[in-house]
Amino acid sequence: MYNGSEGEEVSLKEAAAWTRNYRSQQADKAATVKAHFFGQEILQKILSQEKCVGMRMYYGLDGTGGKQLILVGVDADGNDLEDGVIADRSKVCPPDCVESALSN
Repeated sequence: MYNGSEGEEVSLKEAAAWTRNYRSQQADKAATVKAHFFGQEILQKILSQEKCVGMRMYYGLDGTGGKQLILVGVDADGNDLEDGVIADRSKVCPPDCVESALSN
């Protein structure tokens, strides 16, 4: 079912258009979460798990209503590795933002 090759590259032009489309639909543009940053250590920790062929990302809301992005490893059958590493506590933009074609 899954082999680790899922997904594909998109151009910067297309990615920038998609992020602009998302931001334009948000009622409170100043407070809209634009992005989440995860460091390589937690990503490698998830990907290096036995049977892991990739990861799934879930949208969530924390106890204060803040948008969260939860990462979990996935096996070849498409099952979440629920007993493995699950990540969040990313750096959120805003306030931790950079100027780029994807964020403007």
